[in-house]
Amino acid sequence: MKNFYAALFLVLFWGVSLLAQEAIVMGRVIDSDATEPVSNVEIRIVSSVFTTTTDALGLFHISSVELPQGEQVLLVSKDGYVTKKIRITIQNGSSINLDPILFSIDLTEIEAQIGIISLSDAELNQDDGTSFNISGLLQASRDVFLNAAAFDFSATFFRPRGLDNANGKVLINGVEMNKQFNGRPQWGNWGGLNDAQREREFSMGSSASEYTFGDIAGTTNIVMRASKYRKGGRVSYALANRSYRGRIMGSYNSGLLASGWAYSVLASRRYGEEGYQKGTVYDANSFFVSVEKKLNTNHSINLSAFYTPNRRGRSTAVTQEVRDLKGIQYNPNWGFQDGKIRNTSIREVEEPVILLNYYWDVNDKTHINTNVGYQFGKIGSTRIDNGGTRLVTVNGQEAYLGGARNPFGNYYQRLPSFFLQDENPSAFDFQQAYLAEQEFLNNGQLDWEALYEANTNQTNIANGGNSIYVVQEDRVDDTQITVNTIVNSEISENINLSGNIIYRTLKSENFANLKDLLGGTGYLDVDFFAEDDVNTIVGDIAQSDLRNRNRIVKEGERYKYNYNLDATVFSGFIQGAFKYRKADFYAAVTAGQTNYQRTGLYENGNYPGNRSFGPGETLSFTNYGVKGGATYKITGRHLVDLNVAYGTKAPTLRNSFSNARQNNDVVLGLETEQIQNADVSYIFRSPIVKARLTGFYINSKNQTDLGFYFAENLTGIGLEESAFVQEIVTGIETQNMGGELGIEAQLTPTFKLKGAASVGQYIFNNNPNLYLTSDDFEGPLTFGDGTTKLKNYHVASGPERAYQLGFEYRDPEFWWVGVTTNYFSNAYIDVNNLARTANFNQDFDGLPFSNYNEDEARNLLLQQEFDDYFLVNIVGGKSWRIKSYYVGFFATVNNVLNQEYTTGGFEQGRVSNFRDLKEDVSRPNGRLFGPRYFFGNGTTYYANVYIRF
Repeated sequence: MKNFYAALFLVLFWGVSLLAQEAIVMGRVIDSDATEPVSNVEIRIVSSVFTTTTDALGLFHISSVELPQGEQVLLVSKDGYVTKKIRITIQNGSSINLDPILFSIDLTEIEAQIGIISLSDAELNQDDGTSFNISGLLQASRDVFLNAAAFDFSATFFRPRGLDNANGKVLINGVEMNKQFNGRPQWGNWGGLNDAQREREFSMGSSASEYTFGDIAGTTNIVMRASKYRKGGRVSYALANRSYRGRIMGSYNSGLLASGWAYSVLASRRYGEEGYQKGTVYDANSFFVSVEKKLNTNHSINLSAFYTPNRRGRSTAVTQEVRDLKGIQYNPNWGFQDGKIRNTSIREVEEPVILLNYYWDVNDKTHINTNVGYQFGKIGSTRIDNGGTRLVTVNGQEAYLGGARNPFGNYYQRLPSFFLQDENPSAFDFQQAYLAEQEFLNNGQLDWEALYEANTNQTNIANGGNSIYVVQEDRVDDTQITVNTIVNSEISENINLSGNIIYRTLKSENFANLKDLLGGTGYLDVDFFAEDDVNTIVGDIAQSDLRNRNRIVKEGERYKYNYNLDATVFSGFIQGAFKYRKADFYAAVTAGQTNYQRTGLYENGNYPGNRSFGPGETLSFTNYGVKGGATYKITGRHLVDLNVAYGTKAPTLRNSFSNARQNNDVVLGLETEQIQNADVSYIFRSPIVKARLTGFYINSKNQTDLGFYFAENLTGIGLEESAFVQEIVTGIETQNMGGELGIEAQLTPTFKLKGAASVGQYIFNNNPNLYLTSDDFEGPLTFGDGTTKLKNYHVASGPERAYQLGFEYRDPEFWWVGVTTNYFSNAYIDVNNLARTANFNQDFDGLPFSNYNEDEARNLLLQQEFDDYFLVNIVGGKSWRIKSYYVGFFATVNNVLNQEYTTGGFEQGRVSNFRDLKEDVSRPNGRLFGPRYFFGNGTTYYANVYIRF
C-alpha cells in the first residue's frame, strides 16, 4: 500500500510540475471610447504559431509549454482599430494577465472603408451582372489583394478569379440575399446604408464559414444587429460625379442599454440629375431601423428592417462609330422634355426587407441563431415600345396597321455609315451621310416631342387614337420568405461544429406594365410583327392573350406578357473546424433540393393552350457539395493554406425556361452545374512585411446561358429569313486558373508600400450545345452537329491580368494619403455564339457559301482583345477629435490622368454568317453592325465630410 501511495504521489507531482511549467498569456480587450469589450480581435505572438481571438466578453487565453520564451511582441489587431504591439516577457510556470487592453478606433481606416463602400455604390447597383461583378465589394478587409480588387480594380469590369457575383454568397444577419432568379445579390436593396454595414464577416473563396456552405467566390455576412453597433451618431455629406452628385446620411445607435434594449436608426438620400454618363438620373432614399431586446444572459431577439427605394437612369453599350462621333459620355437613352432630362431606360427598385433574428446562447460553448427573412416589392425597368397599331378588317380578315421607326439617335439607319454602306457611294450618298453626321453631332438624343406628336396628330386621332409609341415597364414583383437555423458549438478547445437548415420560397410575378401612353388614348395589345405562313399579319397568332383578344390597354395595366415563377429551396450543411498548434483544418458537406415552376396567366397566340397558359412542368434538382481545407503553420511567419471543393448547383430560374415571357417551354438538356475548385496559398507575415501568394483552379460544367436578339439569314428556315430569336446554350464548360499576389511593407510607422497582382486565364473548355427558338419558325433550330465552337475562346470577364503598385502615408496627426498605379490587360470581347456554329459557313439552302475561305473565316472569328491601359488613383483624408466629437473628411480622385479605355463589349448577333460578316467588316466607311462597347469613366471624384459623436 505504501508503494501505491508513493507511485500516486509521483504521478500527481509530475502532472503538477508539467502544469507549473506551462506559460499563460491572457487578457481582455476594451474599446477605449465606449469602454465595452471588443470581440473577434486577433491576438498573435509575433513570429510564432500561437494565435487566438477574443470572445464576446473581449477575453482571450493562450497557454502552452511551447510558448516562445523571453521578450516577445503580442500583436492585437482588428479591422477599424489601431493595431497594438505590446511587449511582454514569457516564462514557463508564470502567467501574464493584460486586463484591460485599451483598443482605439482607427479613424483613417474606418473612413477608407466607408469610402470604398460609397465608391462602390455604382457597381453594386449594376445587379444585372453585365458589368461590375465583385462578389463582396462590402468586404474590404486586411487582405492586400482584396482591398485592391474592391477599391482600385472594381471600375474596370475586373472579376476576382474571373467569377460572376452569382458565385458568391451575401448574407445579412445570417439570411441569404442572393436572388433565386439569377443567383446574384440585389445590391440596390440595401444601397445607401453604409454606416450600418461596417461589421462584415468574410470568408474568401470556398474557405470555412460558420453561417453557410458558401460558394467559390466567397461568403460575406453583413451584421446589422442593434446591439452590435457602437453607441453614438454620425452625420455625413458627400459630393461625387460618378453615379450620384450628392449624398446626405445620418445615423444613431443607442448601444446596449441597462434595460436590455438597443436600437439603431439610419436615413440617407442620394441624388443627381446625371452621373458621369449623360442623362443617368439618380434618385434614391434609404431607411434602416433595428431594435433588439436582450431577454436575459442567454436569449436575445433582434428585428431589423430596411427600405431603400431607388430610381436610376441607365446608359447602354455603343458602337465605335458612335463613340468616335460623340465620346465616351454619350448615352442615347435620354432626351429633353419641357426643358428637363428624361431617360427612357429607368430602373426602379422598391423591395423592403424585414429580418427577425433570435439568438440563443445555450451555454458559453453552444449558440443557436434562428432567422426569418421577408422580402417583397417590385423591380421595374422601362423602355420605349414602338409597336403600337390599330385594328382594321378587310374582307372579314383582321389586320393591324401601325408600328413606327426606332426613335433613338444611335439607330443604325440614322448614322453616316448607313448612307455610305455601298462599295462606291454616290455624291448624294455622301450628302446624306454628312447631314446625318451633323444631325447626330448637334443632337443625337431622343426627341420626346416627336413621340407625343406621332401619338396625338390629327391623322392618328382620326384612325382611332391608339398610341404608336408608349413607355413599357418590365416588372418583377417578388415575395420571398427565408427561414433558417444556424448552430455553432465548441465541442472542445480544438474542435468547433457548425451547421444550418434553410428553407426559401419565392413567388415572382412577371409582367409588362404600360407606364405611359405618351399622349395617346390606349394601346392595342397585339404583336405587330406576327406573321402567318403567307406572310400576312393576321389573327390569333398576334394576340398576347387569346382569352382577351384585341384588348386596348390603359396606363397602369398589364399587357404583352404575364406569368408567375415559383421556387422553393430546402438545404442544409454541417462543418467541422479543427484548430491545433501547427495546423488548422476543416471539412464540410451540404445537400439540398430546388424546385421551379412557371404558371402562365396569358394564353399566347403563338403558343396556344397549356403550352403558354396555366402551370407548366415542375423542375426538381437535387444538389450536394463537399469541401475541405487546411492551414499549416510552418513557423509563425510562414503559413501554407489549401482549400478544395466539389459540388453541384441548380440552374437559375432565368436559365431554366427558354422563353418564359411567352410559353412554358423548359430548356432542352437542362442539368445541374458541376463545380470543382482548388486554391493553395503561401502566406508570409512579419512585423514589417505581409504577403499572400495564391494559385487557383476552377472548372465549371453544365452551365446554361440564354440570349435574345434579332438575327438575319438563318440557315434552314427559308430564303434569307430573319427572326427575333432566343439563343439557348447548354453544357457549357469553363476553366479558370491563375494566381493572385498581395504584398505590403510597413517601412516606417507612417509609410507603407503595397502591391497586388492577378494573372489568370479564363476560357471555354468545350464546344457547348446551341439551339434557337422563335415564334417566327417551328421547333428548336440547330446547325450542323448542334454545337458552337467556343473551345479555347476567352470568357468575357474583364481584365485577366491586373497589377497594382502604390504607397500610403499615415501621419500621427491623423491625416493620410495614398496613391496607386494600376495596369490592366488581357480583356476580351463577348463573342457571338451563333457565328461559331455551322450556320456561319452555310447559305440559306444549307449548302456552303461558294466563296467560303477558311483563312478569311478564321480572321473574321478572331476574338478581339482590348487595348491595355493604366489608371492612377489618389485617396486621402483627415480626422480631428474635438472633445467628444470626431470630425473629418475623406476624398479620392480616380483615373487622375483621364485615360480613355474600353472595359467590355459584345459582338452583335444580327450578322452571323460568313457572307454577311465579311461584307460588314469590309465596308470602307464603317460597319453597320459592329461590336458594341462599354467605356470606362474619365476622371471622377468623391469627397465626404462627416461628424461623429
